[in-house]
Amino acid sequence: MSRRLVLVHGFAQTARCWGPLAADLGRDLDVVAVDLPGHGASPSPACDLRGAAALVGEAGGRATYLGYSFGGRVCLRLALDRPDLVERLVLVGATAGLEDQASRAERCAADEALAQQLEAEGVAAFLDRWLGLPLFAGVPERHQYREERMRNTAAGLAASLRLAGTGAQEPLWGRLRELGESRLEVLAVAGGRDAKFAAAAQRLALGIGPTAEVALVEGAGHTAHLEQPERFLVLLRGWLARHG
Repeated sequence: MSRRLVLVHGFAQTARCWGPLAADLGRDLDVVAVDLPGHGASPSPACDLRGAAALVGEAGGRATYLGYSFGGRVCLRLALDRPDLVERLVLVGATAGLEDQASRAERCAADEALAQQLEAEGVAAFLDRWLGLPLFAGVPERHQYREERMRNTAAGLAASLRLAGTGAQEPLWGRLRELGESRLEVLAVAGGRDAKFAAAAQRLALGIGPTAEVALVEGAGHTAHLEQPERFLVLLRGWLARHG
């Protein structure tokens, strides 16, 4: 098993938003942090989830993949499409999509409205609203990486919402058993205060089977790795040590 760890950020972040976590993990792992299509310095325009997964796999190669939120959905798709590349999988605050057609349509409409706001008002105004959401209330200001997020463009983020948002993606719940059948080791992480994604983590692990584990980061919400980085690292390093 390689020592490469590929870090895949969330929506409206960039590869640099992992902050000191990347440096800490880089002490004994070959860490590769990528910019998702439509984000940061990525040369690729935004694309759908399948396309984003293919590009991430091309950049990361054979490795352990760690994805947060949107990045978690990308990594999950990569593990299903290219099991030859994904040696281990860590999902933080992630889901396998929306199964109900009405819920998907509602989410697509919400993402379209947000995309139009982005295009009309720009990234700075969007970040004011985005980082002010209750979902991110637990993230310390120093770990919001607002200046780094400003490297994103309104066009790139808007296209990402339209093409790869949760409503636009094919739900993957019915395929999770494929990961268990291939004996892929998976860690599903959520913040202990993030009830919605803690439930999603439990469901992900149940769908995958015995090779999947759930870890809840005490005192953290949706962005567990930035809200409680020390606790997150303890959980992650313990799991990595147990699995190769």
